[in-house]
Amino acid sequence: MRKRPEVLLSGFADEAAYSRSAAEQLGVFAALGLHYYSLRFIDLGGGLKNVMQLTDEEIDQLRELHKQYGIQVSSIGSPIGKVKLRDVEDGSSNRYVPFDEYLETEVARAIELAQKFGTKLIRGFSFYPPRGQDPNAFVDEAAEKLRAIVERCAAQGIVYGLEVEANLVGHDGPSMAELYRKVNHPNLVLIFDGGNLSTQNRPTELVFQDYLAMKPGLGWMHIKDYRIDPSLEWHGHVDEERLKNFVPVNEGDSGHERILRDFRDSFAEVEQRMKSLGAPGVFLELEPHLRAGGQFGGFSGPDGMGIALRALCHLLDYVGIGYQLRDFDWLRESRGF
Repeated sequence: MRKRPEVLLSGFADEAAYSRSAAEQLGVFAALGLHYYSLRFIDLGGGLKNVMQLTDEEIDQLRELHKQYGIQVSSIGSPIGKVKLRDVEDGSSNRYVPFDEYLETEVARAIELAQKFGTKLIRGFSFYPPRGQDPNAFVDEAAEKLRAIVERCAAQGIVYGLEVEANLVGHDGPSMAELYRKVNHPNLVLIFDGGNLSTQNRPTELVFQDYLAMKPGLGWMHIKDYRIDPSLEWHGHVDEERLKNFVPVNEGDSGHERILRDFRDSFAEVEQRMKSLGAPGVFLELEPHLRAGGQFGGFSGPDGMGIALRALCHLLDYVGIGYQLRDFDWLRESRGF
């Protein structure tokens, strides 16, 4: 009898906390039964910061809280790659940073944070092409820069997870597959996100084809879904601050049931890939945006995160994928009684 595949559940805990404080984020995730979270925005008493801006003292403080709450970092939810590919004025508010400087500062910082928080995984992106131009024309240029980032990560034993997202060079399955092929490095893996595809008015069948295109390089998944508004006409650019139609994973147009059934059948290959890179397994990271979405994050609230987690667990049960949440046996063992 074939062994039932088992994923590791995680999520962006800043989506679950009204205050965004570390204690609320970790408390909500512990109460939901999660063992992992992806670290992105957090408040350790000095105001809300992106993980990239944490001080050494805040890092030490947060690591102590991890022990207290019994939780680990699944990935660094960095904004690496969400900068302009070229220094051109295109009407957007996106930053441009000279690439050599970017490698030595922000990329190096993300790697340092992964090491300090005991994770092998950094989430990143594939650069903004000039707005209004065909992103597929910039695949070679983006791949060259991504390879330099991945090589820098690999030198420190870190894996760069490239997330598919609208408005970037890697905006769909074929473009992500081409970036993966051109970078051609084992420390680059792809992060599938169905909601980031259906927000581009891509119908269910096309999202499944996107998944299949990304499948050879798949490392982990973000779990987000979106209900397409048929009255909205697609013009090639998503206004991420106006997106309102995010829904739980079993209610949207991304077709997660079919995707997860296929994922179940090819899970062993993905798990072997990730474990060979030093990861503890294959993560499904909740990023549901049930109350709001945006360019650099979203919000669900503690109740919204609970709704999103239960929807995911019900779907995993239905398609035959296992997972672990905290239970009383875990509590007794972790507390030594």
